[in-house]
Amino acid sequence: MNQEFTAEYWQQRYQQNQTGWDVGSITPPLREYFDQLENRDLRILIPGCGNAYEAEYLFNQGFTNVYVADVAEAPLQNLAGRVPGFPKDHLLRQDFFSLSGHFDLIMEQTFFCALEPSLRPAYAKKCHELLQPKGKLMGLLFDTTFAKAGPPFGGNRDEYRTYFAPYFDFIHLDTATNSIPPRQGSELFILLKAKTQE
Repeated sequence: MNQEFTAEYWQQRYQQNQTGWDVGSITPPLREYFDQLENRDLRILIPGCGNAYEAEYLFNQGFTNVYVADVAEAPLQNLAGRVPGFPKDHLLRQDFFSLSGHFDLIMEQTFFCALEPSLRPAYAKKCHELLQPKGKLMGLLFDTTFAKAGPPFGGNRDEYRTYFAPYFDFIHLDTATNSIPPRQGSELFILLKAKTQE
């Protein structure tokens, strides 16, 4: 893990309220995907979860196996404070690359773009390792270049394909049609299915 973006770095960002990526609620593309899921027992992982409004939404909709992971303590505490019933053992203060277990769905929302770009191939591989056979990776990726040095780090769909193609079949990798106004036209909705290794 790049030492510049350590747990202490992210903890400080939360403590100093330097969280420009945080829009304060679940965003429409993610909500609409979750709303069409029927199986409330799916094992769902949200890595680099931040304040985890998505986990809060899912929990309130009756999803019982939602796990959130972050290297910083503050956002996990924030979720626990907002949703006292959220299972404490589903709050994982852990580096994504050290996680274990198997999940049916991994949700991506502003974690990929926070990683040092050199880690992107490892991210794709780790997502595949954490998913059940034919499990899915769903979420949003930025389809833009940022003027300032990251994080967040930008990218584009052709670049992303190179990372995910070895491990996933592509169901969707399309411009999101229902992004929040500040992100209109600069987000890709992804839905990828884990390949079964021969």
